[in-house]
Order: sequence, then C-alpha cells, then structure tokens
Amino acid sequence: VAAQKCRKRKLNAILNLEEDVCNLQTQKESLKKEHSQCSRSINQIKQKLNNLYHDIFSRLRDDQGRPVNPRQYVIHCSSNGSVSIIPKHLDKSEQKQDNRKEQKQK
Repeated sequence: VAAQKCRKRKLNAILNLEEDVCNLQTQKESLKKEHSQCSRSINQIKQKLNNLYHDIFSRLRDDQGRPVNPRQYVIHCSSNGSVSIIPKHLDKSEQKQDNRKEQKQK
C-alpha cells in the first residue's frame, strides 16, 4: 500500500510538472507574440518620429531665411516641456550635465 501511494504521488507530481510545462510553453508563445507586436509598434513610432523630425527641419529657417541643417542642429526638449533647436555640439555637453544632475539626485 505504501509503495502504491508513493507511485501515485510520483505520477501526480509528473502530471503536474507536465501541465506546468504546457502552461509555460503557452505563456512563452504569448510573450513572443506580444514582443513582436511591441517591436512593430516601436518601429512604427520611430518612423513617425523620424518623419516628424525631417518635416520640422524642412520648415525651419535661420535668421537669414536659409534652411536649418539637420546635421548641425538637433531638437532639444527640456524637462520643463520647452522645445528648442540647438547646435549638436551644445546638445552633447548639455546631456552630460543633465546626466550628472540625475546621478547626483540619486
């Protein structure tokens, strides 16, 4: 009787583990689909942002009415919500300062 109970417990444990494996495989497939959808969404958003970026720069003009070169300038969004166009070399130094401020706050 003890051996029978032991075999039954072992069989139940195996069945439970097989059920867990099936559930985890289903969950894995679901997560793969979700990951794929998120990747597609991210790519679409990146493309829209890139299009917006080019659209903005195609409309911008400097003081003399010449088009602003997107290779020399970047769109900078500050933490207070303001948006400005600044030279790329200044943007890199501002990012370093912002990173330092964030690290000090932590």
